[in-house]
Formats: sequence, structure tokens, C-alpha cells
Amino acid sequence: MAEALFHDAGFGRSGRFDDGFLAPLREVGGIRAGFIGRLPGIDVDGERDEVLVRLEPEHRRHAVEAFGRDEWWRAEQVHGAGVAVIPQGEPLVLPQEDALVTDRRGALLGIYVADCGPVWLVDRAGGAIGLVHSGRKGTELGILRATVERMREAFGTDPADLVGVLGPCIRPPHYEVDFAAQLRLQATAAGIGAFHDCGIDTAADPERWYSYRMEQGRTGRMLALLMRT
Repeated sequence: MAEALFHDAGFGRSGRFDDGFLAPLREVGGIRAGFIGRLPGIDVDGERDEVLVRLEPEHRRHAVEAFGRDEWWRAEQVHGAGVAVIPQGEPLVLPQEDALVTDRRGALLGIYVADCGPVWLVDRAGGAIGLVHSGRKGTELGILRATVERMREAFGTDPADLVGVLGPCIRPPHYEVDFAAQLRLQATAAGIGAFHDCGIDTAADPERWYSYRMEQGRTGRMLALLMRT
């Protein structure tokens, strides 16, 4: 069975609670998926790079616990429509990309978000996986569609075999553009067989999520993770 792990910033004694929005991925064998939300006790009043340095030890600890990995492939995330196929070698940051795809077992993918939408994609027939960072700009540029097409080209993925999950992101009334709704429409247009939107608004609950808009850019980042085992 797929395993899904969610770490929360202080809801429940264990620091975890039900990660129901990742449940559709549990139905796909050989997949682990996770999402690390707001972490307690870490100062996130700063610019992105300095805050990521502060968050890194806890992110690594959680990744080891859930995935047996302390490093992950990461996209630089430039709010574009670039999609990278993970190469051979050790994990690194891939420039000019906002989505990562692979069919390699044991390659852990990671995407940072703080209002933009994380999208998990799993090919339940062929085993390929994808992880997408899609905010307003990326959605306008069609990053989800580009990722599906890249998986088709690289791994022979049939979009009808894809299971997709859109995680927590900013939504109306806290944001004037409903890019989550656009992503749902784009998923249908791309032929994704099953697409699930968690419906969670990151700006609505600052105790649980980081929100770039509500915290005026000086905040932390959530981490979406995905691996084929």
C-alpha cells in the first residue's frame, strides 16, 4: 500500500493528524507521499533562502522518518512551465523548472509551497510519478498540462491512468484568482483519469499553514514529497 504522512504544527499530541487529502494515492501500490506543514518553534520571519536553512533540519528529519531519505530532488521553482525528468545521480536542485517527473524507484521528489498549489501525479499503470508547483503564473502557463505531456513522452504514461491530488493552496476569498478551479479544469482537459482537490485554503488557517500573502512574503515553506518505492 502507498503510505502518506502529514506533519502538523501542533494539532494533536503527536504533531500529526489525518492526512485525508492524500488518501487517493494510498490506493496505488508502491507509492509514498507526504506533506510537511507549518513546523512549531521555528522563526520564519525572513527571506525564502534563509528560512529554508532554518527549516532544513526538521524537513530532513521528517523525510528520513517517512521515506528513509535525507535528500530530495528539487526544482528551483521560477513560476514557469518547465518540467524536468530526473537524471541519474545524487539529488540536486534543477534550475528553471517547476515540476519534476521520474520512473526511478527510490528517487524522492520535493516541492516547496506557501500558497502555490502542490500537485502529486501517479501513473497507476506504468509507475511513473510527478510533482508540480503550480501557482497563479504556473497555472496560466499550463504547467500541469506540460507535466502530463512530459510523462507521456518520457515514460509512455496514458493520462487516463493518472491519479492526481491538488494539495493546500490559497483560494478565494483570500486571493482574487481561483487558480485551483483552473487546475481542476486543466486536469480534465489533459485527460487525467482521477483528479482530487483537497479544497484547503492556506490563508485561512495560519496556525496550520504558511501563507506568503497573509504573512507578506516573510514566512516558511511547506514541503510536498513523493517517491516510488
